[in-house]
Amino acid sequence: MPFATQPVRRVAAAEGVRVSGAWPHTIPAVHQLLTDGLDLEPGVTFLVGENGAGKSTIVEAVAMAFGLSPEGGSTGARLTTRATESPLAADLQLTRGVGAKRAGFFLRAETMHGFYTYLEQNPSQAREDPHFHEMSHGESFLNLISDRFTRHGFYCLDEPESALSFSSSLAVVGVLNQLAESGSQVLCATHSPVIAALPGATILEVGDWGIRPTTWSDLTLVQNWQSYLQAPGRYLRHVL
Repeated sequence: MPFATQPVRRVAAAEGVRVSGAWPHTIPAVHQLLTDGLDLEPGVTFLVGENGAGKSTIVEAVAMAFGLSPEGGSTGARLTTRATESPLAADLQLTRGVGAKRAGFFLRAETMHGFYTYLEQNPSQAREDPHFHEMSHGESFLNLISDRFTRHGFYCLDEPESALSFSSSLAVVGVLNQLAESGSQVLCATHSPVIAALPGATILEVGDWGIRPTTWSDLTLVQNWQSYLQAPGRYLRHVL
């Protein structure tokens, strides 16, 4: 897909916004985003890092700046239960590709149960949605991704692996690859070494340093998992 036509080419501070000493500007990754901006590549981009590093905050804000519901869904969803999102979206400006599609979807693991209820209470007049509440947590995630991730557009995912087994995570990798090959763009925050292993994806590691490009094998996440699986006792003796 030509760079000029991708849904989001760049994320940067909106005009007049200055970095402050208030949260979430104090998060190093957010500080760097507002100071330097971030060019988003075509295809799939993963944000990987520890809890509190800012990856979910950034994905949430970019999704909202694109016009997606903060509690999940497409650009047409208007689900609101309890506002917990950060104010970062208002500080951002997205540079969109000329003629790029406006379609998109935000899959946010922690609010999907409420989104399923929202779909039941606001049924589509054009189609019948799957009965997500009648499925297991993991099954509902896979069905939602298969059902909604079909149009060319911009897809934001926040820790989709939270409901998924190993094999289901592999299935998600397949879906993300199909989206990339069809010209869609994906921004995904994840803790999963399985999902982050998607060939050809851009990997950005977030932490005390801010945001830095890296490779799958150089991720601290991957190295920790490899060490743990080789010798769990070395880690368990510190917690048991």
